[in-house]
Amino acid sequence: MAIIRPFHCIRPDESKADRVAALPYDVYNRQEAKAVVEKEPLSFLRIDRAETQFPDEVDTYAPCVYEKAKELLDEMIDNGTFVRDTEEAYYVYELTMDGRSQTGIVACASIDDYQNNVIKKHENTRADKEEDRIRHVDTCNAQTGPIFLAYRSIDAVNQVVNRAKREEPLYSFTADDGVKHQAWKISKKEDVETIYAAFEKTEQIYIADGHHRAASAVKVGLKRRKEHPGYTGTEEFNYFLSVLFPHDQLMIMDYNRTVKDLNGYTKEEFLEKVKEHFSVEEVGSEPVKPGKKGEFGMYLSNTWYRLTASEELMAITDVVDSLDVSLLQNYLLEPVLGIQDPRMDKRIDFIGGIRGMKELERRADEDMTVSFSMYPTSILELFQVADAGRLMPPKSTWFEPKLRSGLFIHELS
Repeated sequence: MAIIRPFHCIRPDESKADRVAALPYDVYNRQEAKAVVEKEPLSFLRIDRAETQFPDEVDTYAPCVYEKAKELLDEMIDNGTFVRDTEEAYYVYELTMDGRSQTGIVACASIDDYQNNVIKKHENTRADKEEDRIRHVDTCNAQTGPIFLAYRSIDAVNQVVNRAKREEPLYSFTADDGVKHQAWKISKKEDVETIYAAFEKTEQIYIADGHHRAASAVKVGLKRRKEHPGYTGTEEFNYFLSVLFPHDQLMIMDYNRTVKDLNGYTKEEFLEKVKEHFSVEEVGSEPVKPGKKGEFGMYLSNTWYRLTASEELMAITDVVDSLDVSLLQNYLLEPVLGIQDPRMDKRIDFIGGIRGMKELERRADEDMTVSFSMYPTSILELFQVADAGRLMPPKSTWFEPKLRSGLFIHELS
């Protein structure tokens, strides 16, 4: 069973939410983050990336950076930019992009559920990326970026959410990227109890996006347990900030590939090697956006090709090996192009589907050689991999739209 709790939220004053809300800290480099903060001084990015408050020669991970983040957060609470809700509540968070909406529950998930695999993972994490967020959460005494969780849709939860959305929203604004953000509060006792009880009957919840943030939040919670040996399990540090979305509302976009060279092959030799496991159809100048599983687009020398996996490949039933990202890696990228470890190989780069097909062409024409467009991994494929206790290949999923940081904050004590 899953414990999904309401919480005392720290959130922006309604008049400032649109200015505070920021994309996740890890979508920017330092200079990009600094430019955002200079343009909008209330952006939560100045807390998430407090190095923006220092000269460039100050190390991004210096202790003073984390101390500055806490100072800024406390300052924004004290001056009324953020308010503390006095009652425990769930929140509804709806994001609308290109006319398509997804609506989630903002709540706190249990670090024990993470430890016991009720909350399932599909990616490995890196210790260096965890360490930054561990220090940020621990120093700020707050989780500021929610973990993107998914669950199999629950009718009882949907009914409560739909009722809440008929009320006046706490927030309603459209960000610079065109994504509309709305939020509502759920605090009625019977509605809170309905949501809590519904998740208690749920055996699996899945991390869709934010594995590093989740791992970091859990490690801070375990650290606090050691510091408080008499803990009861009800303390806030036993829980981490999340937004939970029903599976039937989520969209995973394609996560495409581009490669530096043909591994010593001529174009003609390369195409012959590809034909060992894929049929190859020359299409021309029209971009090939795959329309079904087992289909790939390939852009090479100003020409698009449609690749279709052989019957032998499509007969693979293993939950990981049958993924399109695995088929391309195992039967083309590795054996033909020599990409042994896509996590480490500098000859390959990854392009989220939000960038569009033109970006695949641009990269292959300018600094790479060949690009591949992918059919998106499905949310049910993600569930199957996680349920099997397996891991997805790197760069298998690209979720849009991105959750904003700063709209909901969970204080640890």
